[in-house]
Amino acid sequence: MEWHQLEYFKVVAQMQHVTRAAGKLSISQPALSRSIAKLEEELGFPLFDRSGKGIILNRYGQIFLQHVERSMQEITVGRQVIEDLLHPNHGCISLSFLHSLGSNVVPGLLSKFLINNPDIQFKLYQNATNFLLDQLDSGEIDLCLCSPVPSREKNEWQPLFTEELFVIVPIGHRLAKRNSIELNEIKDEPIITFKKNYGLRILADQLFMEAGLSPFITFEGEEIITVAGLVGAKLGVALIPHVFGIDKTNLSFLPISKPKCQRTIGIAWTRDRYLSPAAQKFKKFVIDSFR
Repeated sequence: MEWHQLEYFKVVAQMQHVTRAAGKLSISQPALSRSIAKLEEELGFPLFDRSGKGIILNRYGQIFLQHVERSMQEITVGRQVIEDLLHPNHGCISLSFLHSLGSNVVPGLLSKFLINNPDIQFKLYQNATNFLLDQLDSGEIDLCLCSPVPSREKNEWQPLFTEELFVIVPIGHRLAKRNSIELNEIKDEPIITFKKNYGLRILADQLFMEAGLSPFITFEGEEIITVAGLVGAKLGVALIPHVFGIDKTNLSFLPISKPKCQRTIGIAWTRDRYLSPAAQKFKKFVIDSFR
């Protein structure tokens, strides 16, 4: 049994179509069929049920596929571990982060880290917290800069820093010249907020509930700068942190006296999953930077 046989089987099992699988693997269909037949002969049982030109993974094949995928993943990780031991100052770190961290926080961290680690490369992703943690769960990324999501039991999360949240209103608004407000003072205002699966939206809904108000939501956005721009255009008010890059010309940021409104940003990784020396080094660097 050879590596390429298992790889061929995995692709055919996933696609359940020999011709398309052969095209994906860049080999001829007869060669692929012979490889699968040889694998079945060596195993002593069929992996597929064949009907005319069709091919369907049978129950033996379904069981075997689970173990093949697990074994191939372990071998891939093992090779990577050894490569990392041989080249501890090289490697590629997959890092994801919130949109709001992309204008200032992440560039600052990367530029400082790369001064002493010029041979380490990064693959970067931006999205909302839940999407970032989905990437973390799937193994697509190594580390994630995000707000906490308690339901993700497989993840470790280390808090880094806390941001104050403000009510922002357009210049000329009835509250614009106040030094501070209570959150329930915007109960009759149109609210511009974020999509329901975004961390800031989840947090905002919790704070609105705590303040005893039922928000009248007029727009659900994805980025803080977009939400701030719509407030500046007098389309509503919003609850956001003060982030780098916001045009404050037409906005007033109001501190909130009650309830306490803030969000915490941290670094997340998956418990018990291998982290390369490069990723471990960067994780320690990030934690130390905010300590």
